[in-house]
Amino acid sequence: MKKFILGIALLSLIACASTSDPQKISDKRIEIDAMAATTLKGLLADSSGAKRLYDESYAYAVFSNVKISIILTGGGGKGVVVEKASGKRTYMNMGTGGLNIGLGAHKYQVVFLFETKKVYDDFAEYGWTADVSANAVAGVKGANAGTTFSHGMAIYPITDVGLMLQADISGTKYWKSKSLN
Repeated sequence: MKKFILGIALLSLIACASTSDPQKISDKRIEIDAMAATTLKGLLADSSGAKRLYDESYAYAVFSNVKISIILTGGGGKGVVVEKASGKRTYMNMGTGGLNIGLGAHKYQVVFLFETKKVYDDFAEYGWTADVSANAVAGVKGANAGTTFSHGMAIYPITDVGLMLQADISGTKYWKSKSLN
């Protein structure tokens, strides 16, 4: 499975081939920052639990992802990790892969809240691989459920209709973007 995930991540990287054009790099950063601000603002407005954890967190990250399923599931996206105190930004890529019965595609965002500097530093510098299922619970019953840090992180997958009832982000790898940093 890890080789499959790395293969999907490599394809995602190739699809988003780096450019040396400073204007294109700047435009992409602006696009990612705008997506992150809008997504974070919506999450904090919709969930008092997420707002509380955000206030307690050292840093956060927001990713925009597109996932496609045709028996095999694959996807990719970009995001930014932000240290709250300094505003330091690290731009990152993500790739996902797995098996799925079904056909379709969806776009969603994922917000990570990092409890400590160490958890933030490790994620921003070395990336992260979700080898096991990481779920967030939301909806009418659970808009404030799952509002604790687990292993120093809180994870909120969000669709265009709000927090996902249950979102599986297993088989996803996050890594630093060479072209945007």
